[in-house]
Amino acid sequence: MKPEDFDFVAKLLKERSGLVLSKDKSYLLESRLMPVARRRGMKGLDELVAAVRRMDAALVKDVTEAMTTNESFFFRDGKPFDQFREQVIPNLLQSRKDKRAIRIWCAACSSGQEPYSLAIILKEMEAKLAGWRIDIIATDLSTEILEKAKAGLYSQFEVQRGMPIQLLVKYFQKKDEMWQIDPRLRAMVQFRPLNLLTDIRSPLGTFDVVYCRNVLIYFDQETKGKVLADIAKLLTPDGCLFLGGAETVLGISDKFKPIVGQRGMYQLANAAPAKV
Repeated sequence: MKPEDFDFVAKLLKERSGLVLSKDKSYLLESRLMPVARRRGMKGLDELVAAVRRMDAALVKDVTEAMTTNESFFFRDGKPFDQFREQVIPNLLQSRKDKRAIRIWCAACSSGQEPYSLAIILKEMEAKLAGWRIDIIATDLSTEILEKAKAGLYSQFEVQRGMPIQLLVKYFQKKDEMWQIDPRLRAMVQFRPLNLLTDIRSPLGTFDVVYCRNVLIYFDQETKGKVLADIAKLLTPDGCLFLGGAETVLGISDKFKPIVGQRGMYQLANAAPAKV
């Protein structure tokens, strides 16, 4: 790809999605965009970029989605899901016992493994949650990846990554070469398209728990701060935010502080110390 084309596409992606692409990531641009060009019957990236420069709206959308669809797998990194099961839900069962409702948001949910992992944990705890209303809202920029998430169909390779065999047998059904998650679990998650850069203040409501893991690493400092500030407006006063292992709020946002003793978990800066 010509340097001027790379610069144009990188600028477009930054404006549309917050994704920051350095020059050493040109291979990523080419590997993600060649399939888009082939689907359009184009000869190569030069033709694709020329069409993008004409601001073909559908193509711009396809290019943005191709570059922002990130890898995901069930119970990724383990610890954030142990914390959810062992600390977060028990605390919410106590603090929300009057209204008996809990709202969870998975931001940039990709193909759905994160929200479905949470749904499985909650299903396993359903005796304790009898009579409670649990909302799991999962959002992503890519409408194509959201359709995959809604279908809940995963390859053998995808279910092998993080899904314990006993849970696979319990909550998935074999469909030809694929595995489909139980309809009861699919019904627990509401998938919605949302751009963290522009739509975050849309009427999502407030949340007790927000997962925004392995998302901020793709943004520059200013965009990270903006996204965190917007999330802070949607978090209940005693709610918690989960970030990825390589992410932090320190030096980026004054809206949050780490929860002592719980790596990757954050609370609002003015909140009372969280119970752990």
